[in-house]
Amino acid sequence: MKASPTDQIELIRLQSADTRLAQLDHTAKNLPQTVELAALQPEIDALRARWIARTGELEDARTELKRVESDVHLVETRMERDAARLQQTSSIKDVQALEGELASLSKRRDDLEEIELTVMERVEELEGLLGTIESEQAELATRVHALEEARGGELAKVDAQRKALATDRATIVGTLPADLVELYEKQRARYGLGAALLVRGVSMGSNVKLTESDLAVIRRAAPDDVLLCPDSSAILVRTEESGL
Repeated sequence: MKASPTDQIELIRLQSADTRLAQLDHTAKNLPQTVELAALQPEIDALRARWIARTGELEDARTELKRVESDVHLVETRMERDAARLQQTSSIKDVQALEGELASLSKRRDDLEEIELTVMERVEELEGLLGTIESEQAELATRVHALEEARGGELAKVDAQRKALATDRATIVGTLPADLVELYEKQRARYGLGAALLVRGVSMGSNVKLTESDLAVIRRAAPDDVLLCPDSSAILVRTEESGL
């Protein structure tokens, strides 16, 4: 393939733009805020799991409290009914039976009220624990929001640079022969590098000094011959600093 030395040198500008674009992509994917957000995720998940567990326990405790309160209400209702019947009966047998039942109901109510107090304390304890978890979640959410805001700002800067570079790249490509650009893109896709300078006998594509036999081949080539680096397979661009 043939291409003017000037066009070949323009490939270095194109490669520089592509290298910078790749660096920007890497930067966008590895921002400190992204790393920190990823590090916070296990803590977020753990808090969520604790919140779910405590919420379930609290719901169970509140359900139990309602059941005990209902039982207390039923016992008190029966006590009120028996007390009313006791006031209305003159039968000694009925009086004894009602008094016995009232004593039994009174003990049952005392037992239920003791259980009720225990369950109420458990509900209060769980509400406190849940409140603590929710406070931790709110604090963590604030940190996450701040990190996301900061990351958004950094991504906006990266995006602006990427757009400017993409515009420059398109301008460079528009000035080059299509077949030269096609070869550049092919080599870059295959080997990660499309073009590299030859500086004092060293290929900047591989950072390795070429052998004398390789340099001899390059010296014999015409200035407009398009050569490939024997090590990196990138288009090897010659300048006055190539040391030929």
